[in-house]
Amino acid sequence: MAEQASDKNGSRLTERGRATRERILRAAADMMYVRGVGPTTLDDVRAASGTSKSQLYRHYPDKDALVRDVVALQAAELLERQHQLLRRLNSLRGLERWRDAVVEHNALRNGAYGCPLGSLASELADQDEEARKVIARHFGIWEGLLEGGLARMKDSGVLRADADTGELATGLMAALQGGYLLAQTARNVQPMRIALDMAIGHIKTYVAPAEDGNPPAEGTGEH
Repeated sequence: MAEQASDKNGSRLTERGRATRERILRAAADMMYVRGVGPTTLDDVRAASGTSKSQLYRHYPDKDALVRDVVALQAAELLERQHQLLRRLNSLRGLERWRDAVVEHNALRNGAYGCPLGSLASELADQDEEARKVIARHFGIWEGLLEGGLARMKDSGVLRADADTGELATGLMAALQGGYLLAQTARNVQPMRIALDMAIGHIKTYVAPAEDGNPPAEGTGEH
């Protein structure tokens, strides 16, 4: 990734070298997200990043090396956003705020390009076994953030003791990724919102009854 101190040959990078590699990586990530991995060539990346062939090949001797760093970059940025949204999730209202945040973020481009990590998975899973494993680990971390929030809801009594937070997190992730795909196809985020609403509706069936007849108190969630 761009913050590493050496290039692919193990040589130490200067500040200018780090900036060049960052520029190449960012250009590649943007192009692969919009166009896809397959149609994006090293020549395309070189032109978009304003680098020479010698600069490009010093940092990325082949496309596979570049794709690996693109996966790492996209995953790191996506998971950081999700961590900020989910790290304090502990209520149904917090879960709804998370839904609103991911839908609104995807609406910035009318859902046109899908999930940055899911899009990479759809192209690479059957072509690059190592990339598939890496992406699967990133999805596992993402799902773990969701499960952690649901577990806090269970521990605090918002959800019943019989709620399987692992299964609920998997269902929520499946709804999210399916919603990304439908939004991408329709160029409309409404199918994504519907899918997430249905998954959250299922989670609500596990809400614990309040002993006093009132709804259980909810924390402020992630904010």
